[in-house]
Amino acid sequence: MSDQSYQPPITALRAFVAVAKHLHFGAAAADLGVSQPSLSQALAGLETGLGLKLVERTTRRVMLTAEGRRLLGSAIAVCDAVDDFVLDAAGDLDPLSGAIRLGFIPTIAPYILPRVLRGLADRRPGLELLVVEDQTDRLLGQLRDGVLDAAVLALPANTPGIGEIPMYTEYFVLALPQGHQLADRKRLSPKLLEDLPLLLLDEGHCLRDQALEVCQLAGVSPDVRQTRAASLTTAVQCVEGGLGVTLIPQTAVAVETAAGGLATAEFARPRPGRTIGLVYRESSGRGDAYRQLAADIRDLVAASGAVTPVMEAQ
Repeated sequence: MSDQSYQPPITALRAFVAVAKHLHFGAAAADLGVSQPSLSQALAGLETGLGLKLVERTTRRVMLTAEGRRLLGSAIAVCDAVDDFVLDAAGDLDPLSGAIRLGFIPTIAPYILPRVLRGLADRRPGLELLVVEDQTDRLLGQLRDGVLDAAVLALPANTPGIGEIPMYTEYFVLALPQGHQLADRKRLSPKLLEDLPLLLLDEGHCLRDQALEVCQLAGVSPDVRQTRAASLTTAVQCVEGGLGVTLIPQTAVAVETAAGGLATAEFARPRPGRTIGLVYRESSGRGDAYRQLAADIRDLVAASGAVTPVMEAQ
C-alpha cells in the first residue's frame, strides 16, 4: 500500500520516464548521464515509496506494468513542470536554446526541412534540432511519452493534452504522367477523381486519409489502385510510370517535378488542402516558446510561395 505522505524525488521520476521511453535500463541510464545501478536504485525507491510495481523486467525485455502505463503521463507532466520552473528561475535563459526533439510526418519533412534547418540555424543559433520522421500516430505517441518535445503535422491532432498551433495551409495538386490530357489544367473539379486511377499511400499516412476525404467531400467513389506506396516519392514514381494519378501537397511540387517526368494540375476553388501546425504537450509549460518556433517555421516555409501562412501562429 502506498504511503500518502511519500514525496517522490524528481530523480526517481526522471528514472521512471527514461526507462519508459527506452524500455532499456542501459539506454535510460545513458540518457540521464547516470550509472545503471543508480538508475535501478532510484526506480526501486520510487516503486517502494508508491507501493506499486511500475516496470516489469525479465531477462529478455523491459515493459511497463498497467500501473506504470497509468502513471506515466503524470510523471512526464511533473518532469516538464520542473524543467519549466528551472527555465523561469534562470530568467533570461532562452527556452529555444539547446536540444529540441522535433518530429515531422513523411509528407512534410523532405520538402520543408532544408529551408527550415538553414533558416533556424540563422535565426536561432543556440537551437539544436533533433529531427524524427514518422507517421502521425507514432509521433503523437512519442510526444505523449516524452520522447519528442514537439512535432509538425497536419491538424487537427484531436489528442487530449496536446496543444496545437496552426502555421500554414497548403493546397493539394493532382500529379499526372507527362502528356496526360489534364496536365497543366488550373480549375479541375474534384469530381473528375471518380474517373481516374487513384494511387494512395499505405495505411497510417495521413495524406492517404486526406486524399480519400477530398473524394468524399466531392461525392465520388474513386477507382483506387491496388498499388500502394510507403512514401510519396514512390507514389510519384508510380505516376510517372503510368500506373495512375495521386494527390500531392503544394510544398512537394518543386521537388517531385524536378526530374521532369511528372505533370500537375490544380483544382478549382475552393481548392482542397490541409493545415499544417506545430503540436506540443500542454504540460510542458512552453506554449509561448513553441509559438515562437511555429512562427519561425511558418515564415520560412511561406517564403517559398507554396503555402498560405496562418497568422494566428503569432
